[in-house]
Amino acid sequence: MNNNRRNFLRKIGGSAAALAVGSGIQAQDQQPIIEMSSKLKVAATDKIRIGLIGAGIIGHFDSDTALKVPGVEIVAACDLYQGRLDYAKEKWGNGLFTTRDYREILNRKDIDAVLICTPDNWHQRIAIDSLNAGKHVYCEKPMVQKIEQGHGIIEAQKKSKKVFQVGSQRASALAILEANKVLKSGAIGELTYIQAFCDRTDIRGAWHYSIPTDASPETVDFDRFLGDAPKVPFDAKRFFRWRNYKDYGTGAAGDLIVHLLTSIHVITGSMGPSTIFSLADLKLWKDGRDAYDMVNALMNYKEAKEHNAFQVSTRVNLTDGEGKGGFGLKVIGTEGVINVGWNDLSVKSLKRHAAPGYGGYDSYESFSAKQKEEFKKWYASEYGDDMGGYDYVREIKFDSPKGYDDRLDHMINFFNGVRTGSAIVEDASFGLRASAPSIACNLSTELGKPIQWDPINMKLI
Repeated sequence: MNNNRRNFLRKIGGSAAALAVGSGIQAQDQQPIIEMSSKLKVAATDKIRIGLIGAGIIGHFDSDTALKVPGVEIVAACDLYQGRLDYAKEKWGNGLFTTRDYREILNRKDIDAVLICTPDNWHQRIAIDSLNAGKHVYCEKPMVQKIEQGHGIIEAQKKSKKVFQVGSQRASALAILEANKVLKSGAIGELTYIQAFCDRTDIRGAWHYSIPTDASPETVDFDRFLGDAPKVPFDAKRFFRWRNYKDYGTGAAGDLIVHLLTSIHVITGSMGPSTIFSLADLKLWKDGRDAYDMVNALMNYKEAKEHNAFQVSTRVNLTDGEGKGGFGLKVIGTEGVINVGWNDLSVKSLKRHAAPGYGGYDSYESFSAKQKEEFKKWYASEYGDDMGGYDYVREIKFDSPKGYDDRLDHMINFFNGVRTGSAIVEDASFGLRASAPSIACNLSTELGKPIQWDPINMKLI
């Protein structure tokens, strides 16, 4: 057993480490399972008042989670559909300030931070306006709709000195942080390749969301929703299912591959790929949308101080006919693999024999009978009775506590940053380094060629 693996087992600790060594994988119910736990804590030393900009699905997920952090209060909400503003008051009280103009929230002195949960085409403008107004910003992923928008947010954050965090909760997830530790320990040898996927079967998973019966030009500020996008007549589908349209969203690549790349960058410490090649198509959900429902991409990560060179294959399939769906990463090394789920992971490593073995699909089978006997004698003198192959080090499973919420850990990270100035992992630079290669998948498909990206300086080549 090499030193890296020994250190890995020591870090796992106690009886689980002792059980981890063996000649093979044991029965499933005998595999050690280690429960991960979050060390994040927050003290409500002062009140932090937030304003929600974009009160749709993710706006409520984020707000509800933020309100679980001690000392956080919601005092305002902005949306372009009147029904959502009505519901916000029903949910958070009639004293809640509501508006269709996000600038009214930014003008309020009693608001410390904003949650930006709008369509992607509004992220950059609202983020920069919010930072310039002196607000801390939690901005949903992807950070930008277009790659060239990223540096504007980075500069605005530096100038304002306010906290800016992108809302891909995978950056704070226990399973992702644990996978980072395992990879660093050397338990799977040298990283060579990562497979990452996000599949969905249900039509709602493909963003075919419910449309209220009162949707109309009177209840929806459709012109403001369009922003700088091409002007079109009122269309409730475009407003309530905006992720399906390239004018307002970034499709499967920007919405879901960005989660996968966020995970990969945290696990490996990487700043991003140098080459992105993608094939994408609209296969099944032909309901008027123009965003792809299937994306497959290959990415090359060059050697860096933080890691050796490795490759990534990633996909999003919103047309999955297997019915399983789900999210996962397979981090493959020369001596093992880390299988990462949403809130769990398993580690399985192997040890190769020094002896090569012979027979089977091997040139030995083509030798004459006499040469076979001579070869056997020679082999025994060199390797004894070791017939090669490999043995598994026992699989170890990690699981999060029941009810664990990675979104809450991510919010705690954000509000700790607001209160104490603690480091933000998923800041604006991290956000661009995850969103740009994701969006480049769309660009590669449209141009029919690989996209070259400079992950250090964060620019297209």
